Amino acid sequence: MTTPSPSPASAPILARAGASRGKNIFAVASGKGGVGKTWFAITLTHALARRGRRALLFDGDLGLANVDIQLGLMPKYDLGSVVAGKLTLNQATMRYEAGGFDVVAGRSGSGSLANIPLSRLQILTEDLRLTADGYDQTVLDLGAGVEKSIRSLAKCAGTILVVTTDEPTALTDAYAFIKISAVETAGVDIRIVVNAANSTREGERTYNTLLKACQGFLKISPPLAGVIRRDTRVREAIRNQTPILTRHPNAEAAIDVEAIADRLLAG
Repeated sequence: MTTPSPSPASAPILARAGASRGKNIFAVASGKGGVGKTWFAITLTHALARRGRRALLFDGDLGLANVDIQLGLMPKYDLGSVVAGKLTLNQATMRYEAGGFDVVAGRSGSGSLANIPLSRLQILTEDLRLTADGYDQTVLDLGAGVEKSIRSLAKCAGTILVVTTDEPTALTDAYAFIKISAVETAGVDIRIVVNAANSTREGERTYNTLLKACQGFLKISPPLAGVIRRDTRVREAIRNQTPILTRHPNAEAAIDVEAIADRLLAG
């Protein structure tokens, strides 16, 4: 499939001095691990590529990266070389032909990357903005939590997608991430994704629980990006290191992520 060149409408907002957020960058975040964040980031990127978008998936989990594992990749270079100053992000980018998108792999099992110096982190975020300028959409799979490196990378994005489930700890930690992001950056575009819901209606109820907390304590109303229904084929696809849109494109969870992609592209 021939991928189109980036359009001016989707280029990052870098023209103004001090501007840092790119409209074409989606950061996928969560307050805690185990909510399906990386799976969602992979599937969203794949869905964007299937819509003819030139897409990049950036594994920004600087301590427990696993995008390459879920995709069955063995990258020659990874984010560790970029952080060490040996390569640029562009040089560390690899093609995932089966999905039609590019990948910057993280470094699995290297917790030291989670505490990189501020100077290196600033260089990495600037390199990310420049690299994203060559794509229609870039999806950042951020680490779980609210650490400095995660917040810094999130600030590159025009939209932050906070993934949660109906578990009380997931909701509490998602709220904590939203609170810190809203305090640090006024007017940030935060949207909520409810994953592994027993039904669309139950997912909406989970969203409303989080929304009420945000409205009551933060005075903001982050919209619902979408609900992803619980689907046993998700785990099966992950075990086989194959994207669900390749292995089970008609699965309910796959259809739900494609709907989210359509809404994001529509604005």
